[in-house]
Amino acid sequence: MDQADTVEQGLSRTRKRERGGGRDGRRAGQGTAPPHRAAPYIIRNIPTYDVMGEENLLKIEATADRILAEVGIEFRDDDVALSHWKAAGANVDGLLVRFEPGMLREILKSAPASFTQHARNPANSVEIGGKSVVFAPAYGSPFVMDQDTGRRYGTIEDFRNFIKLAQSSPWLHHSGGTICEPVDVPVNKRHLDMVYAHLKYSDRCFMGSVTAENRAKESIEMARIVFGRDFVDQNCVILGNVNVNSPLVWDGTMTNALRAYARANQAAIIVPFILGGAMGPVTSAGAIAQALAETMAGCALTQLERKGAPVIFGNFLSSMSLRSGSPTFGTPEPAVGSMVIGQLARRLNLPLRCAGNFSNSKLPDAQAMNEGTMSMLSAVHSGANFILHSAGFLDGLLSMSYEKFVMDADFCGALHSYLAGVVVDDNSLALDAFREVGVGKHFLGCAHTMENYQTVFWDSQIADNEPYEKWEAAGRTDAATRANARWKQTLADYQAPAMDEATDEALIEYVERTKAAQTDAWY
Repeated sequence: MDQADTVEQGLSRTRKRERGGGRDGRRAGQGTAPPHRAAPYIIRNIPTYDVMGEENLLKIEATADRILAEVGIEFRDDDVALSHWKAAGANVDGLLVRFEPGMLREILKSAPASFTQHARNPANSVEIGGKSVVFAPAYGSPFVMDQDTGRRYGTIEDFRNFIKLAQSSPWLHHSGGTICEPVDVPVNKRHLDMVYAHLKYSDRCFMGSVTAENRAKESIEMARIVFGRDFVDQNCVILGNVNVNSPLVWDGTMTNALRAYARANQAAIIVPFILGGAMGPVTSAGAIAQALAETMAGCALTQLERKGAPVIFGNFLSSMSLRSGSPTFGTPEPAVGSMVIGQLARRLNLPLRCAGNFSNSKLPDAQAMNEGTMSMLSAVHSGANFILHSAGFLDGLLSMSYEKFVMDADFCGALHSYLAGVVVDDNSLALDAFREVGVGKHFLGCAHTMENYQTVFWDSQIADNEPYEKWEAAGRTDAATRANARWKQTLADYQAPAMDEATDEALIEYVERTKAAQTDAWY
């Protein structure tokens, strides 16, 4: 399936949703079951929220240019990256690289404004860029937690479970990457088990390893086994999420992985990690300027490695408690800052990864949902095309929560309708309903209501909307308790997507052979 077909598929499914008033699929029976599958990705039908005017955007861009030209960025342990910069005309002094204003923007003109990431199941391929929005699970937590066992280190079984939950959700579009760290597998081998799990237990798009160049290469090689070497060379099938060592340092681990993905024509997501007051200034404008400088440098490096390689402009602004030094998430200043980052990314004509369902809460409670909603809405309004950390993020990203995962996925369902906007057509204007009902009567039983009631409103699978007495009689359960029952039932009902037997055998043989060639390393 080519890119045009994938986009048209997304548009077609979105139009079907819009004709129903903003929700995919029909509910079974009286509306208690989720749809089998929502659209493979969302087509945004509401505008982005541009919070900053032109004058101030120019000031931030000028400050980023001055940071790049006067202060510079270090590129450590990567002689090839330094050679690329020298050849491109940057001022290279040892490890420190300085850039003339406009240089990086000129290099970035070769990066695509949008691209297709192809899934093992072509129906689940996603478009990244333009008006598309893709939700992916949270990424990178060493711990997992649930109501039954509490907080503990993640295992490969937990990792597989979260892939199955993501695959089963009608509201997520992507399998994600390191959904949790499987610490029961050696550090130098776990990426093989993780990539295999994504390919085996999901038929959606996924992310590979970036923790070493060879792990990035091995992740890409596994993708080649599934998709074919020639196809991978010409199409994006795997993403790599790389982080700047803020402030103003790119280390060789990340740039070698970044270049491995770009060299293979696969997309790197370039992400600063800025905690205001620690890895960046406490003021939002300064942190945004720093993020712009760091991200442009990483994005441009992909183009020097392979001109035209897909790349995603990433953002992770956060704040910290200046009383304790602890990171804080889901706070208002980074939320607004993320919307400014969205404006800056659009001016560079690059796809955007922004924000997510952030929270510093230790439980899937009111704090978690307040913080998560603020940061997730900022991502939606910033114009983000790829939203990592859409489900499961707790404890400042130290923990993946089973309960919060399904609660967040449920909220992603609401955002499908939110992003669809208000549809205006003959059906939605409902003139026939007004004629039938007349003055002073209700619409509950009219023909228009009966034709639309199964699809017109998003229907939460977690919320309790029953009268108090019925809720009390059913056991007075809260949302987290209901989510606990739902993730267990989802795993019990899970069925793995079909995989070609020869492909599966080839993947297993590659994993076993690659593992056998290495001695276990645990750090």
